Amino acid sequence: MTWGDTDCDSSRVQDRLKGVQQVRATIVSAFAALLADGSVVTWGDPDCGGDSSEVQDRLQGVQQVEASGSAFAAILADGSTVTWGDPDYGGDSSDVQDRLKGVQQAQASHGAFSAILADGSVVTWGDEHSGGDSSAVAGQFANV
Repeated sequence: MTWGDTDCDSSRVQDRLKGVQQVRATIVSAFAALLADGSVVTWGDPDCGGDSSEVQDRLQGVQQVEASGSAFAAILADGSTVTWGDPDYGGDSSDVQDRLKGVQQAQASHGAFSAILADGSVVTWGDEHSGGDSSAVAGQFANV
C-alpha cells in the first residue's frame, strides 16, 4: 500500500506488489520494490528511476537494491550490477560496467554509488562531487 503525492501512486503496479522483501526510494519520488522471487517493481517519477522498463529483463535474481537521489542500482545473485534512473546520479554505470563483477555490497550517496567487490576492491560511479570518482584514492582500496 502506498499513499502521499499522486505522482508516486503505485496503483499501476499494485497487482505486482506481492511478496515484497524490501523497498527503496530515491529522494526525488521514485520507488523500487524487491520481491521474494528476486524481481523488481518500480513506480514514481520515470526520470528518476520510477521506470525500469529498459532494464527490466535484466532484473532477475536481484539480491539488493540501493537508491541514490535519482537512480537505482541492483546487485544480482551472480555479482553483477544493473543501474537505471538519472545518469547524473549514478543511473548509468556503463563506464565501469566491465569492473562490476563479484559485487558483494553497494551503497549510495545523494548522487553516486560505490560497490565493494569480492576481491576487496571498490568501484564508484555517478556524480564526481558526490563520490562517483574515486580515482584519486583508488590505489588505497584494498581488502575493504
